Amino acid sequence: MRTFVAFLLSVFAMAPVLAEGRKADIEKLAEAEKVMTETMSAPDKGIPRELLQRAECIGVQFGRGVFTCRQKDGSMGPPAFFTIGGGSFGWQFGGQEADLILLIMNPNGVSHLLKDRFTLGGEASATAGPVGRTASAATDIQLHAEMLSWSRSRGIFLGASLNGTVIRPHARANQEFYGKPVSGKDILVDAAVPISAEARPFVNTLSQHARRS
Repeated sequence: MRTFVAFLLSVFAMAPVLAEGRKADIEKLAEAEKVMTETMSAPDKGIPRELLQRAECIGVQFGRGVFTCRQKDGSMGPPAFFTIGGGSFGWQFGGQEADLILLIMNPNGVSHLLKDRFTLGGEASATAGPVGRTASAATDIQLHAEMLSWSRSRGIFLGASLNGTVIRPHARANQEFYGKPVSGKDILVDAAVPISAEARPFVNTLSQHARRS
């Protein structure tokens, strides 16, 4: 009985922490949705729409980021939280805090995303993405890359090399958001969790810009 009571007290003590963590996750989704919206509304500088349409997964933000992957019907699925940091890129770009957008372009790139961790430029090849409204200026290397990356700081948007950056699932954030332990594969590939009302604006925005014709 004492053990059971101690367990209940532990659960109740954790509840405010989990609620606060989920609130931060919801705020991160809103920030990521805003970054994508502002990026795609830039008049001539941004991610070529053809590349978004070809992407298998899309990740947004730096530090604590969020990814979504394409489902069988072509739409983007439930979001999963990741930590993104380290390497030569650091936490800033040009002395300023920077946003990051990362496109996973093929199944091999997706397989890296499902690991416990991977390093850009190490296990996974990542290339600075082309900037513009079309992919006509993309090089052959960019068109065949596993991953393409861009950064934005003070309104300046450009392809960025992120070699050395480490990406790993944020297990605690995913558990806080979905209310149970879930893996990256559960969320991104199997879609074993629903798209919540809080995640719907982020997913809808990315589905809109990445919709295949």
